[in-house]
Order: sequence, then structure tokens, then C-alpha cells
Amino acid sequence: MSISATLVKELREKTSAGMMDCKKALEATAGDFEAAVEWLRVKGLSSAAKKSDRIAAEGTVFAQVVGNTGVILEINSETDFVARNDGFRNLVSDVAHHVLNAVNAVGDILEQAFHKNPTVKVGTMLKEAIATIGENIVIRRFEKYTASANTIVHTYIHGEGKIGVMIEVAASKPEATSNPELKTFAQDVALHIAAMNPMAISSEQIPADVVTKEKEILTAKNLESGKKPEMIEKIVDGQIRKFLAENCLLDQPFVKNPDLKVSDLAKQVGKTIGADVTVKRFVRFELGAGIEKKSNDFAAEVAAQMKGH
Repeated sequence: MSISATLVKELREKTSAGMMDCKKALEATAGDFEAAVEWLRVKGLSSAAKKSDRIAAEGTVFAQVVGNTGVILEINSETDFVARNDGFRNLVSDVAHHVLNAVNAVGDILEQAFHKNPTVKVGTMLKEAIATIGENIVIRRFEKYTASANTIVHTYIHGEGKIGVMIEVAASKPEATSNPELKTFAQDVALHIAAMNPMAISSEQIPADVVTKEKEILTAKNLESGKKPEMIEKIVDGQIRKFLAENCLLDQPFVKNPDLKVSDLAKQVGKTIGADVTVKRFVRFELGAGIEKKSNDFAAEVAAQMKGH
């Protein structure tokens, strides 16, 4: 039977369920409005949309390599408790599987056909998981690297999913990619990145506007502290060199041996395996970074509740 757009809209307004879910509910109940409400409640979909405005800043960072392709993703939940739930973990695994296997895992992931079941979109699968698990869940970000003939992709997870790193390391000779020393190097550098959070591989990769802003801050700071104006430029140049060294991976002291820079470590490993070793790219996800978390004032919450009685 044909379901009118007006009826779908009314059901959506009443239940806060998704438009397509409302259409499905009405189709499944032959247009019976109350039965459709019940259908959505049974499926747990009537509350999924209402949960979507809750702040999700917990969750996990997950990463894995399958074959020559690696994936890293951050999926957020509202509480750490749910992040340890098997249903949540299964969802994370399903999304990682989708990103690894989807031909074009870019753009709006929620609009993509879910790889395990192409008849539904990833967004629909996520909505069903929200309804089942009972918390807002957000697929926040993800990256996918595929190794070439002379590179390897490696992932590292720290603190049970609090920080994740994915790295691609290159060797000048393709045969060197099978040397276990190269994998050890990738693991060591990934661990270093997790600990030291570099902005970029080298100073050339740090955006010019970041350096300009840092110069402005340092200039103002030095003037404020009473340094002579004619000396400011020279002082700031030195401080910028220090800033770049502290924030560029290759210039940072290696976390396992601060007497070596990461660039020195790469040279050492290169000599061992008989090929030039370089870090091609990396990505680092820290759980909840940049998400403003709500701080619940319990006393104010109780007071607000008391006013309502």
C-alpha cells in the first residue's frame, strides 16, 4: 500500500525515529498509526534519535592491519561502561571491517551501503545499535592506509583504546619490507608518536599559519617580558627553531633512547637492513580530543529536579 508523506511526518514527530524507519513501520503495519508506534518501540527505534543530542566523548580508538591495508577509527559512546560492552565492541569491529573492505571509504560514511549487508546503510546499522545499546554512539573519524611495494603499514593502540597510531614506513628496496627490523622500527616510532604527539614528520609539513601564529605569540611574550625590541627577531628565530624541533617527528629525541633523534634511529635501521628508511605518513587519534564534555553538577541537578515537584 502507499504510505503518505504526511503520515510518515506525523509518526516521526511523535516518536523522533528516522524518516525511513517511520516509513518501514507504517508499511509493516498497513498504515495503522498506533501499531506503527508500537512497532518502532519494539524495535527500539523510537528513542534512537532522541539519544543523538547527548555528548559522546568516551568510546574507543581501534586500529588493525589486514593484509597490506590498515585502518584506524574513533567511535564514541557516552560512558566508558558502554565502551566495554560486547555490543559496542562488535559495532566497532563491523565499522572497521566496512572501512577496510569498502571500495571508496571516504565521504559521509553513514550514507554508504554497509559492507556486511549492502541492503542497509551504515547510518541505519548505527541507529539500530544506538537503540539496542541505549546510548548515543558516534563514528567520529577514520583513516585507511594501503601499503605499496616498498612500504609497510603498522598500527599501535595504547591504554586500551585511549590513543591509536597508524604509520606507513618506506624502504628504498622493496625486498627490505619483509625484514623484521623494519616492522620493529614501525612499532617503535608508532609508540613514540603515541607518547610525544608530533604535529608533523618534518618542519616543512607544519602549516605556515601555525608557525606565523607561534611567532606572533612569542614576539608579544618577549616584548612583555622586557626584551629589547632590536633583539626580539633574533630571540624569536631561536625559539621557533626549538618549537619546530619539539613538534616535528624526525627532530624529536626518540622516546626509548633520548640520546637519539628519530631521524638517527631511521638511519641506524637503514644500515641494518641495507636500505634507506623513511616515515611516509602517520595519523594519531586520541580518544575524545577536542570534544567538550559536560560536567554534571550533581547538586544543581538535584535542585532542578526538586523544583519540578
